[in-house]
Amino acid sequence: MDRREELVKYYHWLRQYGYNDSHSGNISGRDGDMFWVTPTGACADTLEAMDFVGCMLDEAPLVGASGDANLHRDVYRQNPKARAIIHSHCPHAVALTLNGEDFVPPDFEGQLYFPRVPVITVPYDVYFEEAAARVAATLAEHPVCIVRGHGVYAWGETLNLAYKWTCSLELSAKTAFIAKQAGTL
Repeated sequence: MDRREELVKYYHWLRQYGYNDSHSGNISGRDGDMFWVTPTGACADTLEAMDFVGCMLDEAPLVGASGDANLHRDVYRQNPKARAIIHSHCPHAVALTLNGEDFVPPDFEGQLYFPRVPVITVPYDVYFEEAAARVAATLAEHPVCIVRGHGVYAWGETLNLAYKWTCSLELSAKTAFIAKQAGTL
């Protein structure tokens, strides 16, 4: 399967399962010294493989690449193991971390994969100037992080692993949310 076709499949799943709305989030996959990233304003319902923008790791992203292309590039530069990055807007993970505190999964699987998920606060008015460096530095040490009020970033040595971290985090957050509603947490 072409790398871009695989990216389309996973990006569609993010929309299908409620981790993104029709035009939010982004995804990329590294191929050697370059990476494929969703275009700015991509619609998950209509995105096709040929829509992805190819960017070089040692150059500024091309016009038309996602507004987070710099962030993806910086993560790949700081973490040579990273082969895929997923940015989602997982509603439970975002909602439970609006207080800016790191997320501690209450469930077994969440604790097994990431006992603590760092939450980064980046002021919205300087997001594009500051987020790339801060998220890349955090993802050099953790498989997943949350930008407060914005969304989840996950990397993996495979696209499937980045997707697994995204899904596992959102399920842990959903479990925590339900447990709080039930009064058991």
